[in-house]
Amino acid sequence: MAMAAQSDETTAARRAWMGLLAKADPAALESAWAALEPKPGWRWLRKPETGLVMVRGRAGGSGQPFNLGEMTVTRCVLATEDGTAGHAHVAGRNARHAELAAVFDALLQNEARRPALEDSLLAPLRETQAAAARRREREAAATRVEFFTLVRGED
Repeated sequence: MAMAAQSDETTAARRAWMGLLAKADPAALESAWAALEPKPGWRWLRKPETGLVMVRGRAGGSGQPFNLGEMTVTRCVLATEDGTAGHAHVAGRNARHAELAAVFDALLQNEARRPALEDSLLAPLRETQAAAARRREREAAATRVEFFTLVRGED
């Protein structure tokens, strides 16, 4: 039972860091890559490919699903020297972004390298993305309109 819980925790952590890497500014990943020592060797399992995926939505967030439209996605898979596979799916056509996200995914799976990458890469990405979300929330709140109803004196 403890093994399944560990696996679920690992899966949740990996899902979180893959989301951060996919949404990261490619320049931030380039900067982290430039600062990374030692740089790992790796080989392609699947070179970056760009294609379309169908985006689905739900009316009101809980209604019937419907096809919203298609979006461009670039994906790739690579393996580091120790055989760890790194995967990435990023929005758009930026093959280098997908490559760096996959490399960092593989490195983050390595227990020995994860703590340093958590501090130097993931923590700054989390803060940057949280700040951007707070800015979008403030901008949206500034356009919010409060409606109210006037009640006539008639019953």
